[in-house]
Amino acid sequence: MTTPQLLSFALVGGVVILLVWNRLRYDVVAVLALLAAVALGLVPAKEAFSGFADDIVIIVASALIVSAGIARSGVIDALVRPMASRLDTPGRQIAFLGGAVAFMSALMKNIGALAIFLPIAMQLARRHRTGVHKVLMPMAFASLMGGLMTLVGTSPNIIVSRVRAEMTGEPFAMFDYLPVGLGITVAGLAFLVIGWRLLPEDRSGARAPEETFAVENYASEMLLPAASPFVGRTVGEVEALAEGEAAVIGLIRERFRRYVPDDHWVLLGGDILVLEGDAPALQRIVHGAALEPVGLPGDPGVGEALIVEAVVTPDSPLAGQSARRLNLRREFGLSLLAVSRRGARMTQRLHHILFQEGDLLLLQVPTDRYPDALADAKLIPLAERHLQLGRRRPAWVPVGIVAITMLVVGFNLAPLAVTFLAAAAAMVVTGVLTADEAYNAVEWPILVLLAALIPVSGTLESTGGTDLIAGLLAQASGNLPPFANVTLIMAAAMAVTPFLNNAATVLVMAPIGASLANQLGLNPDPFLMAVAVGAGSDFLTPIGHQCNTLVMAPGGYRFGDYPRLGGPLSLLILVLGTWLIVMVWPLR
Repeated sequence: MTTPQLLSFALVGGVVILLVWNRLRYDVVAVLALLAAVALGLVPAKEAFSGFADDIVIIVASALIVSAGIARSGVIDALVRPMASRLDTPGRQIAFLGGAVAFMSALMKNIGALAIFLPIAMQLARRHRTGVHKVLMPMAFASLMGGLMTLVGTSPNIIVSRVRAEMTGEPFAMFDYLPVGLGITVAGLAFLVIGWRLLPEDRSGARAPEETFAVENYASEMLLPAASPFVGRTVGEVEALAEGEAAVIGLIRERFRRYVPDDHWVLLGGDILVLEGDAPALQRIVHGAALEPVGLPGDPGVGEALIVEAVVTPDSPLAGQSARRLNLRREFGLSLLAVSRRGARMTQRLHHILFQEGDLLLLQVPTDRYPDALADAKLIPLAERHLQLGRRRPAWVPVGIVAITMLVVGFNLAPLAVTFLAAAAAMVVTGVLTADEAYNAVEWPILVLLAALIPVSGTLESTGGTDLIAGLLAQASGNLPPFANVTLIMAAAMAVTPFLNNAATVLVMAPIGASLANQLGLNPDPFLMAVAVGAGSDFLTPIGHQCNTLVMAPGGYRFGDYPRLGGPLSLLILVLGTWLIVMVWPLR
């Protein structure tokens, strides 16, 4: 072993140890590794930042922005709502939500797909009291399996495709992964529907903001515009949008006439509905019936705005005043949407209510005035819940953007990075997301991790380390049959990826798999597929893949919980995956 090879192995080993130690953040570890590689002469200084120019970084960032646009559209919630009452057991929730996450993960970055369904899973678990920890980890595992089905589902597939292009001049196509990935996903989901029972019973995840602050129902006033699809329909049909979690407690007609309607009242254009319910339930009614908050500025030049929840403090100038008397918008730049007061039902018009200490207000704040406007009014903001009330882009806009993106990618009409960047830009240009929301959707530590480790992992290949490992694996394979060599490579990738990011695992293992295939005189394609499946099947720790990390706090999981469910699933995929790969991709 040469000195450069020894240094490269020591560097990669040090990265693994630091990640397992978990005292430093993974992106900090990656940056330190990159600096060490430059200092040791393994990476030339002029190539140190080449990873930041890599297409993978652009694809990952853009995919997260596209996913955020879909999440904000409300289309996912609309699709799930009719099924909510039937999803009353962990098995049913895993089958439906896990299947949906897996399908979405095949079309977009798997962490983005998981993030879309995470709040829905938590809402269902609270509603049916089934325990969110029984569902979130299986959903995370389903997102990883779903990502195995297409080129864009997960970073390992993209990297493996690039390695094949460098070797043969032809990358893997969009759906080359489907036969193997689909079989693994179906079998894995069937296991998870039953296997969730392996998880501990005594796990309690982080509470949602609305539970943490014991938010009671809001009272709000919403205008039913003449263009709403609910004009001519009944009060009961509007309330059904909230599934019993919000109600129409009053109706204001002809500006001053106030009524207490029953379920059969027919609604007219221009009616003002007095709604009572928690913020997410109000959100569903407002979006479903195309309602508009009363009194919001209608000037299109008002600019971007946020919806925030804030508490009235004892020394707030709002205490003892009403929104109308105080002229809340002129004095502080705040528009009142709803009021919540513990133990009380609001009977006055919204802008006539006298604020009290402890009142919870739902406010619209211009982006450029947040948080200064709240500080001026001496209001304390609550944890952000990404609420949206009022006007927003129709759901077909982000859905159309994703559909066009998939068509372009599927028919290979433009480079992948350019296509996803264009989709992310379209989300902002069309108003689906604000520029700030787009930036907030990006997982910047993940991008730094990728960009820093790309040149670091490349040192194994540049120093000849990958050929050395391939030789050792070839010796270890000995008299093993060819299919067992595929299993060996997949198992090696599975063993490495929990401790080294899956993208970095592929950067290390893909050249090794291809080199091993060449030394054995076999077709490299099944070995590259084995690397992709192994690196994408990270079910043993919460640190190897960001999807596992994402559910750790909400599910209340501990490090040892992951192998309890992930161990048997990994063995299933190792056996089934090898068989599927050998059947689809000939070894010779």
